[in-house]
Amino acid sequence: MAAIGSAQYAASILSADFCRLGEQVEEAMEEGITRIHVDVMDGRFVPNLSMGPDVVRVLQPFKNKYEVQINVHLMITDPDRYITDFLCAGADEIIVHIEACQHLFQTVRNIRLHGARAGVALNPATSLNMLEEIVEEVDGVLIMSVEPGFGGQDFIRTSLDKIARLRRMLYGRHLDHVEISVDGGVHLSIVTDLVKAGAQTLVSGSEIFNSRASVNENIQALFAALKVS
Repeated sequence: MAAIGSAQYAASILSADFCRLGEQVEEAMEEGITRIHVDVMDGRFVPNLSMGPDVVRVLQPFKNKYEVQINVHLMITDPDRYITDFLCAGADEIIVHIEACQHLFQTVRNIRLHGARAGVALNPATSLNMLEEIVEEVDGVLIMSVEPGFGGQDFIRTSLDKIARLRRMLYGRHLDHVEISVDGGVHLSIVTDLVKAGAQTLVSGSEIFNSRASVNENIQALFAALKVS
């Protein structure tokens, strides 16, 4: 797993040019990105629609060629209906929202039963207290630092304290293996603060896939920011 310092990036393809998806994903892999982040939205849990299991299948050649992980972030109601579909399509990790699951223990155990990593996500206004009973069962926690549903939003600064408090919670419970990820508004200016707060995986979409510069140049700039963090 390619990482610089104590953190790494996951490339969110939500911001990619889908007419050039394969090309842009390969550029990201060539620059050292080792995780592809797939955001799935149903128009109900969040006010937007996005991709399904077929996109994960399309990404399999890159997964095999570059030995990357595909993380699927289910921003949908009743995610249990689709977990098996995404796992069969080749997902390595399934992330579900605490706010969307009626039987979270069963959901997490079902994901892990299929040999995949299980993660839980928290919306910006959701308290860390919601993790109290489930945190020992998961492989990772994803802190949403924008409201889920749309790319390109501004980072919510209170997320930094939330990440720091989560790191202390995990340390106090001897759960250092539980990975802290952050998703939303991950721009160059915030990378250092995120790493200092305790984030280990930074999900970045519009900072990688944009018209300001090439994918290669954007990723090089992001990695440079990690080196000084």
